[in-house]
Amino acid sequence: HDSADVWTHPELFQLDSAGRPCKVAGVPPDYFSETGQLWGNPIYDWSRLAESGYDWWVRRIRSQLEWTDRIRLDHFRAFEAYWEVDAAETSAMRGHWVPGPGRALFVALEKTLGGLPFVAEDLGSITEEVRALRQKLGLPGMRVLQFGFDSGEGEHLPANFPPDCVAYTGTHDNDTTRGWFQHLDAENQRRVREMLDAGSGEIVRRMIESAYRSAAQLVVVPMQDLLELGSEARMNTPAVATGNWSWRVTADQLAPSLASRLLELAVETRRVDDQARR
Repeated sequence: HDSADVWTHPELFQLDSAGRPCKVAGVPPDYFSETGQLWGNPIYDWSRLAESGYDWWVRRIRSQLEWTDRIRLDHFRAFEAYWEVDAAETSAMRGHWVPGPGRALFVALEKTLGGLPFVAEDLGSITEEVRALRQKLGLPGMRVLQFGFDSGEGEHLPANFPPDCVAYTGTHDNDTTRGWFQHLDAENQRRVREMLDAGSGEIVRRMIESAYRSAAQLVVVPMQDLLELGSEARMNTPAVATGNWSWRVTADQLAPSLASRLLELAVETRRVDDQARR
């Protein structure tokens, strides 16, 4: 609510006559939180945005593309339907789904930008309608190895990755892979070791290798996993308001040997051409 976006364009958000949020965003109960997540940020007034041809979104995306080649659309499912909660609520449990802008927003973006350089974060409560929207737009989705090895089955196991996805060992919301494994009970640790054919000290590297060897068009590995750090280096704990986003990598951790190992793995799995060695 105190963001530059709401301050400069209050008319594009659902605010009352005093400028306070009427409805706020969040997600229903899920893997990370039994009561859901109540973010508290105001919700877009999508009808007003549509009237302008989504100009604010076009300008926002164009600005971000000055800094990066590809943008991950967090909570992509909200473009199909989003979780709306009354501003007076103290948790996200009593919210409800509201239709999002759907394909219309992306048609406007593609027309202006000449393409859709996005990765769709399609984790959590995903419906067939959300999958259909992503596929119609031709956007890759996401797969997270920790989710797959948690259950030992399903779409998040590397063997089941489709080409139109981006694979992560874990995201900013997960524990580091080393921390994740250490917090599993003995039986699940045994199962993960068997699935990866690895000893306990090899789990992180084998997870990274299995991601690289998958069919995923792109692999993203958090720096904490490349350095094989534990839970002390976790980036974020969902639904916890303090103590997050404090970890920093240091220059001495970026060793040439790490770069060489990653290059060898990328060449071996044909993610870069052998010419990259030279």
